[in-house]
Amino acid sequence: MVALAAFFITLSTAVQAQKFAFIDTQYILDNIPEYKAAQQQLDQISANWQKEIEAKYAVIDKLYKDFQAEQILLTDEMKKKREQEIVDKEKEVKEIQKAKFGYQGELFKRKQELVKPIQDKVYNAVKKLATDQSFAIIFDKSSDLTILYANPKYDKSDEVLTNLGYKPGSKSATQGGEKTPGSGTPGGGDTPRIDKK
Repeated sequence: MVALAAFFITLSTAVQAQKFAFIDTQYILDNIPEYKAAQQQLDQISANWQKEIEAKYAVIDKLYKDFQAEQILLTDEMKKKREQEIVDKEKEVKEIQKAKFGYQGELFKRKQELVKPIQDKVYNAVKKLATDQSFAIIFDKSSDLTILYANPKYDKSDEVLTNLGYKPGSKSATQGGEKTPGSGTPGGGDTPRIDKK
């Protein structure tokens, strides 16, 4: 019984000796000018491709409407030819859409080129902070991990920004203190997360 009590005391002491901190990667990234520029570039690329695809769908829509209006005057062979033209154009646009926006598509590759180096830089700064200050775990407040309460004194986000050579920004109401369960990521949802271990 004494041995068991001693074991729990030792375990409790070991757990208490561990240092923990948290950061908000979304807040950090939002305060890095290169990241904002990369996001703007990606938004512009995406908007241009979307316009291109919408223009192609408008052409298909016109072809279909013209076919509907004229089909009574067409021979069977002409009907088949016009139908095939519409089907081919639809297939072509869907392939372009997949190539641009699909999984491992051009937009994904551009994100990897523009955003991943910045994320890696942040990750390395977090790793250095953890090593230098002997933190066992650093949580990411902006990821899927829900933190119901976070004492601001353990928020190392500004320190990471300073170590990267950037000026910390003004923190929103969601920084530190209580966080409503299920509240979303500050600053937007589709930012790639740092998932390195």
